[in-house]
Amino acid sequence: MIDFFLGHYGYWFAILLMCLGLYGAIMKKNLIKKLIGIAIFQTSIIIFFVASSSKWGATVPIFDEKIGVANTAKYINPLPHTLMLTAIVVGVATMGVAFALVISIFQKYKTLDESVLLKRMKKDNDI
Repeated sequence: MIDFFLGHYGYWFAILLMCLGLYGAIMKKNLIKKLIGIAIFQTSIIIFFVASSSKWGATVPIFDEKIGVANTAKYINPLPHTLMLTAIVVGVATMGVAFALVISIFQKYKTLDESVLLKRMKKDNDI
């Protein structure tokens, strides 16, 4: 039973990070802390995909004339890794836009606390 948990440590780490990020995104009241929670959640998803596409003892799918056609079951699929590189780039760009919006919100409402911000936004809309 212990081998099951140790053999899948990448998945357990991703689940732990996912719970931590989800907690931060939902429970924290500060907008910066919410964005950090979202970034941690995104990182956990990337770790999950990379862990699920890895194989022990596998090699890259490159044809070598000396070896010839090797056992294709021992190849690593490079597509998930490539997609996760794209997800990292998109995530960094999205976080940049999110932090710019948070700065804009702070400049207008002088707070980053969610409950105070909602009250001030409601007050602005009522006038």
